[in-house]
Amino acid sequence: MNESTMMEAATPTNGSQASSAPESTTATAEALYGDGQKATASKDSPAAAPATENKATDNKTEPKAEAPKAPEQYEFKAPEGREFDSEVVKNFSEVARELNLTQDAAQKILDRMGPTLASRQESQVKAIRGEWVASARSDQEFGGDKLAENLSTAKKALDTFGSSELRTLLNTSGLGDHPEVIRFMYRAGKAISEDRIVTGSVGQAKNGPKTFGDLADALYPTNT
Repeated sequence: MNESTMMEAATPTNGSQASSAPESTTATAEALYGDGQKATASKDSPAAAPATENKATDNKTEPKAEAPKAPEQYEFKAPEGREFDSEVVKNFSEVARELNLTQDAAQKILDRMGPTLASRQESQVKAIRGEWVASARSDQEFGGDKLAENLSTAKKALDTFGSSELRTLLNTSGLGDHPEVIRFMYRAGKAISEDRIVTGSVGQAKNGPKTFGDLADALYPTNT
């Protein structure tokens, strides 16, 4: 076979035969794979992809809860049988408001710290009263070996002139242990224990009850 014959054999005799080749290939694929080929192509195509939901439209913005705030004025409750110092509460309230503490949060801090602060304060008061007692025992005027006797004399002044409220104040505050308070009552007790006091002219004695003015003169005589 010469070269021209080969070219004629490779060249289609008409245009219809050349154009039918692709259709034949498609038909063969359909015969081999059936409708699944179309389904696969349809599934892989972008047009067949399911529409995605617009998540941006579905996400609703939730309103934020308002943060707790400090009250305009705190109202603190002290433990039973105790009272808060007004100045301490005032200063604590200012700090709590700066920190934006709620009423419950601020009260919880006081409940936790209150017993510790009270215990610390009691320890300090006890130490101070101990110093007063030590000074009273060694006082040169009423202390020493005759302390018990002189305290009985001081008690006589308290029984004579003091009220129940004064006695309670001296006991609860601890001032009854202060050397100067004991000194005052000791001198007053000595004055009312004397059988007579001098009034008017020198050497003139007067028996019987003594007035407060007479007692003051005996305690604090005027220097001449």
